[in-house]
Amino acid sequence: MKVKFLKYIADLRFAIFILLLISFCSIIGTIIEQDQSIEIYKLNYPLTNKLLGFLSWESIIFFGFDHVYKTWWFLTLILIFGISLSTCTFLQQFPTIKLARRCQFLRISQSFTKLKVSRILTKYCFNKIILNLKSANYSLFQQKNILYCYKGLIGRVAPIVVHFSMILILLGTMVGSFTGFKAQESVPKTESFHIQNIFNTGLLTKIPNISSRINDFWITYNINKTITQFYSDLSILDINGNEIKRQTSYVNSPLIYNNIYFYQTDWNLIGLRVNYKNHQVNEYPLFNRLSNKSKIWLTWIPSSIDFKNGFILIIDNLQGYCSVYNRQGQFIGNFEINENLREDQNIRLEDILSSTGLQIKTDPSIPIIYLGFLFLMISTLISYTTYSQIWICQNKHTIFIGGNTNRATFEFESEFFNYLK
Repeated sequence: MKVKFLKYIADLRFAIFILLLISFCSIIGTIIEQDQSIEIYKLNYPLTNKLLGFLSWESIIFFGFDHVYKTWWFLTLILIFGISLSTCTFLQQFPTIKLARRCQFLRISQSFTKLKVSRILTKYCFNKIILNLKSANYSLFQQKNILYCYKGLIGRVAPIVVHFSMILILLGTMVGSFTGFKAQESVPKTESFHIQNIFNTGLLTKIPNISSRINDFWITYNINKTITQFYSDLSILDINGNEIKRQTSYVNSPLIYNNIYFYQTDWNLIGLRVNYKNHQVNEYPLFNRLSNKSKIWLTWIPSSIDFKNGFILIIDNLQGYCSVYNRQGQFIGNFEINENLREDQNIRLEDILSSTGLQIKTDPSIPIIYLGFLFLMISTLISYTTYSQIWICQNKHTIFIGGNTNRATFEFESEFFNYLK
């Protein structure tokens, strides 16, 4: 019973079936947004308009489609698929290699007719054929007048390497699900912060207790005033506030410290610092009232103590200026840093206060997954190696010779006849 069960688990059809289930679940995880708040699912998947006719926010939450890759049933499928690959490797692939290394002598002339290519020779020298095969890097095994040759045995190892690489990738997926985390922080310039706003974490995740500081944040622009790149000058601090590491992070170039990645993802404007003639410095918050996705902010700068008179300031960039309008909405001009307001010389713009958006994550599975794909590429190269076998049997003045190959049959036949020249 155990042997039959293991053979069923190791069957290729069973492995393909499990792989198709994993692929189907992955498609669901791609279509449905992952690790979002329940309000987002209620908004996008209402009960009155179900996705595909049956998927609403209730069923998504119930079946765990909001975090597919961390559900028990998805991890169980991965575990079953890994067991299937391991069982197939030990029950089928290793015995196949062991069988391929054995000497398989053909002693009956009728056996040569079953091979892919065979010939009967009468005027050939047995020793010259052996010399040609040896020069072609064949491994030779001889018993008197019977010869068995093979080459390209490493090509038979390719399926084992494929199974090993896929097991590594699956293992890395499980390690990432249990030990990784993601956090999103919006930090004003010059401020220190800890990892707090965590939105994705595993069962065995340990959040590192580290402190960081945003030394500076800036944006570069093209001639047409479109954004070129975002930059954050980051520092990692020890428990005493001393700097351990400092690096400028930008999009696709994160700061890395102890396998923790600090990615530059977003930015925001939070306020203006204004200096009055009496050297009084006030900070006024910026508000984004148009849309959550738009990068346009506005504020009110008073010019009198009662706040009744003042100016409307609108800003959509970090180039050091903002647009100024009066109470009637008429454009007055641009208000630049370290310059006085043209309509009121008592007001000077000191600074534009910005914040940077960072995604902080750690994923111990990345080296394992990359190693798995490395072995997968190696197995692809190995699989191009042709495994060829040649048998020779000499009976008095007649030589029976034939061969088999697992790929590139035409090329093998061409080489086979070259050995007989």
